[in-house]
Amino acid sequence: MASGIRATVKFPAPNGCPIARFTEQTGAVVDQVSASVTPPGTTESVTEFLVDADHESADGEWTPIFSYGTAELYRTTHDDEQCPCETLGDFGCPVHRYVAEDGDVTLVFHAEDFEQLQELMAEIRERFPAVDVRRLLQPPLKGAADDRVFVNRGKLTDRQLEVLQTALQMGYFDRPKGANATEIASELGIAQATFTEHLGAAQRKLLEDVFDA
Repeated sequence: MASGIRATVKFPAPNGCPIARFTEQTGAVVDQVSASVTPPGTTESVTEFLVDADHESADGEWTPIFSYGTAELYRTTHDDEQCPCETLGDFGCPVHRYVAEDGDVTLVFHAEDFEQLQELMAEIRERFPAVDVRRLLQPPLKGAADDRVFVNRGKLTDRQLEVLQTALQMGYFDRPKGANATEIASELGIAQATFTEHLGAAQRKLLEDVFDA
């Protein structure tokens, strides 16, 4: 397998995920999950997870299969296409980290390459329109882990993206400048004030990701 890409995505309250439902019912945080497996002759993947012993399901839906005293082990199956784990399993993408809290699920997983990631994300967005892509990393990486951030270009409107790209291409950010605001606004067919407004909004959105604002 190639170096691959590591992606972090958040699924707000995926209805098909039993572990998400468990955290919503009990208030527990689930971040210790075993690798899911599919027993021979079945289509269901089985997952086991640990939670603190003081969390119980109000309606009695969940019963632990083993107790460690301060923590209890639960087992569940994933057999719904609206479960994020099932979607990743369909593509053979291993899960690096799983966190479920208040009904939301955050997954860190590995894709072989951008082609697989694009295909997977298209399927994920089809099944989970509210999915939030938090971070994409591709080794080799430089700097400390906290220095590696995902900048979500999807935050920009079409006009903001056009303004930012044109400013970059015409050398607005070069020193000395290749073009000033008046020249770029003229190229775009907009007022200088409009150019400045769109450029500032685009920069702010990207910088919020860079500094995790």
